[in-house]
Amino acid sequence: MSDSNPAADAPFVGDGQSGKPVEENLKSRATWTRLLFMVISYVLVSLASIVGMAVVVLGFLMVLFTGEVNRELREVGQSIATYIYENIRYLTFNTDERPFPFGREWPSGAADED
Repeated sequence: MSDSNPAADAPFVGDGQSGKPVEENLKSRATWTRLLFMVISYVLVSLASIVGMAVVVLGFLMVLFTGEVNRELREVGQSIATYIYENIRYLTFNTDERPFPFGREWPSGAADED
């Protein structure tokens, strides 16, 4: 066996470059704190999805009865979509920046005009 390859029973996680033993990861307060924020973020995303679906239904009813898109509902929908996106990025470890209400401001509803 070469010196560059770790033994099969080596207590390391990942690609071998991190060098953190599993025991160290299990005892890390930051890891468990992140799990707590991830669980709370998941619950908030679920609630935001329900509110988002209500915005979709209201937006459709507005178009159905008035023939026009409601600008305020569109902005609320964009804001909710951005919020869900920020949470998914945090949940999938694409960012360490905590989403609203744990670190960031509520996202703006301003969207680019198509």
